[in-house]
Amino acid sequence: MVVATAQDLYLSRFAQSLVRRGGSEPAWLAAIRRAALDRFAELGFPTTRDEEWRFTNVGPIADTPFAEAADAPGVTRGDLAPFLVKQLACSALVFVNGRYVPQLSTTLALPRGTQLTSLASVLASDPGLADPYFTRCAPCEKQAFTALNTAFAEDGAFIYVPARAVVPDPVHVIYFTTTATPVVTHPRTIVVVGDNSQLKLIETYAGVAGHHYLTNAVTEVVGGEHSVVEHVRVQRESFAAYHVSNTQIHLERSATFAQQNVVLGGAIVRNDVGAVLGAEGIECTLNGLYLGHGRRLIDNHTAIDHAKPHCASHEIYKGMLDGHARGVFNGKIFVRQDAQKTDAKQTNQVLLLSDEATINTKPQLEIFADDVKCTHGATVGQLDEESLFYLRARGIGREQARAILVHAFAGDIISRVTIEPLRAALEHALLAQLPQEARG
Repeated sequence: MVVATAQDLYLSRFAQSLVRRGGSEPAWLAAIRRAALDRFAELGFPTTRDEEWRFTNVGPIADTPFAEAADAPGVTRGDLAPFLVKQLACSALVFVNGRYVPQLSTTLALPRGTQLTSLASVLASDPGLADPYFTRCAPCEKQAFTALNTAFAEDGAFIYVPARAVVPDPVHVIYFTTTATPVVTHPRTIVVVGDNSQLKLIETYAGVAGHHYLTNAVTEVVGGEHSVVEHVRVQRESFAAYHVSNTQIHLERSATFAQQNVVLGGAIVRNDVGAVLGAEGIECTLNGLYLGHGRRLIDNHTAIDHAKPHCASHEIYKGMLDGHARGVFNGKIFVRQDAQKTDAKQTNQVLLLSDEATINTKPQLEIFADDVKCTHGATVGQLDEESLFYLRARGIGREQARAILVHAFAGDIISRVTIEPLRAALEHALLAQLPQEARG
């Protein structure tokens, strides 16, 4: 009954949004929104009876009547300071409560033809630019939250890099939420990197400590032939917030894509990351690091689809769970019949820092080709007592020794971030949170 009531809330809100837009949207977008809402109505919120959600109860999300987020004109760069990267020259797109804020954003020199703007402005001034990419990578037939985002997304980052262009400085997209009452935002990020082009993208989600809200985000990335994309996704939501995201990547011939996905916040977190290797010679890396304490739940689902031959994928996900925290990792690698000479490696490693913390891990391989090299595995354990003894024998307290070992475990992922100021900022954020993680 609660779920039906929650669905009715969004159905009613959609009707109100149609009145507010007054038919101003292009027909193709209106049709996509209507189809997405109908699909959400059919699917409903997922439950633990659904195989893909059986360890993640989204009842608290469905039970909360989130309001639409309102403008927050009082937010300053000082409010954003903890989530900015010091000493990093970058273009920045800042969104507060789901809306683009030009006065907080900056744009450095960009190659000719590059678009670095908000999705709302593109849909208002040149909707044909977004038409080929909106829902290209992230259809909503099977995912209720993606359908909800597609129906309600008002704004988000739109990044278009034309062919043979190198964006010299990183681009930082920041989604910041501040609210006195529970609200929901639906950020939609579209990234298109043309043939033989390069981009370094930082995507940060953050909020005011203690604030209760839902971020329901979708990111679509298209990498053209011989493109190079480095994507660092940083999630530092309030520990009272919920975060659901779907990042989908489609890559063309000889493209290179590398993601480092760092999860430091959120009460209930669900991240879906999928990549389609749609041509030969692609190299795709999906790495992740997550920290959980208290009663937080962090669920990471990844899927890499080797659709064509001569492609390589690499995946390392590491988690650290303390207190009564729960983690979920489900990693799938599909190797289609035509995808000969595939090289795919997947590893999931988890540290349980307390007796009450739990992890459900399920690495999966589905191989339909016969000339491949594929490996996958999962390890779950506690801190090595011999290493703890070694450190304590040298005068280091037990809690500090635990923090040192946890930091070393996490450093493997952080060290793979090639943007040095960002790597230093993540080190700092990690160290700031480690005392909580180490106390138990």
